[in-house]
Amino acid sequence: MGSPRLAIARRELGSLRKEKTIVLALAIQLFVAAFSSFLVVGLVSLYDPGAASYQVDVAVTGDEEAVEDLLRAVGTEDGLSGRPYASSSAAMAAFQGREVDAVLEASTGEDGRIRVAAVAPDTGVETTAVVTRLRDALRELERNERAERSAFLSTTPLSLPPAAESSPYFGFTYTVLVPLLLFLPVFISGSLVVDSLTEEVARGTLELLRVAPVSFAAVVDGKLLAAGGLAPVQAIAWMVLLQLNGTAIESVPWLFGMVAGLSAVVVTLGAAVAITSPDRRVAQLLYSIGVLLVFAGTSLLPLSPANTAARLALGTAGIGAKAAVAGLVFVGVVALVGLRFVVDRVDPNELG
Repeated sequence: MGSPRLAIARRELGSLRKEKTIVLALAIQLFVAAFSSFLVVGLVSLYDPGAASYQVDVAVTGDEEAVEDLLRAVGTEDGLSGRPYASSSAAMAAFQGREVDAVLEASTGEDGRIRVAAVAPDTGVETTAVVTRLRDALRELERNERAERSAFLSTTPLSLPPAAESSPYFGFTYTVLVPLLLFLPVFISGSLVVDSLTEEVARGTLELLRVAPVSFAAVVDGKLLAAGGLAPVQAIAWMVLLQLNGTAIESVPWLFGMVAGLSAVVVTLGAAVAITSPDRRVAQLLYSIGVLLVFAGTSLLPLSPANTAARLALGTAGIGAKAAVAGLVFVGVVALVGLRFVVDRVDPNELG
């Protein structure tokens, strides 16, 4: 009587641990979503440093005519202000005294070209913001000089297209945030499948499951359905929440099909790794490497998963993107069928 009770206790302990793992995974994602506004602002600052509301004061010195042109270019940039200094030594003294954030020294050569030397702080994040602001100002100076000297050209240059104003939050949302919310549940589902199967073997509860009138293949299918079925539902729930938050998400059915197909591939990979290598640490390592290789390989394609997800969410997906989704669903079905052949040829008694 002791052995069955011990097996039942192990089974209950294993189930409790898996439930805690699932709850923890959901809690982490809900925690991230709860602070999404702060995270978006911070991540956008890394994604596009120029979008950060950071005021940069620049000391401008050098030749008088070049300084005027440079100050004019600096004044057109948001978050950037220029202060003229009589000499480079005075500008460097202001920089070292933290009165200004950077120094621009302009000089005019014999050929009439303006040369600018920039000095920026070497402090990590602040340097990125300062250099980004200075880059935009120097680009504006170059455009102004080209426009002023266009009359001296022997041929008429092509006119530049009008500058398109776009919010960095728009690009970040559809190229980073949407793919992250779609694919994160898929990664977690595959990891849950690996943990679920390897723990059944490690704790000896797989033998108890086999006492029930179900086959080993049915046990594996149940775990795949529980973990893989949650990923597309959760991903679409994120998309609905984004819509409620004012972010337009198009082609939701196609996004669902894409996540479902990818989830089938990933959970199949996790199950195959867990069956062939029942040790949990080894299985998780192999699963992580396999997922990285899959996404690294697909990222080289013109219609990578992240690119396709962004196009579908924007509503700009053409026939190629939808064909890629259909192909991904087909690959997922093939992977599930292939896993069934692997499972039918595995002896559960030899696991562990």
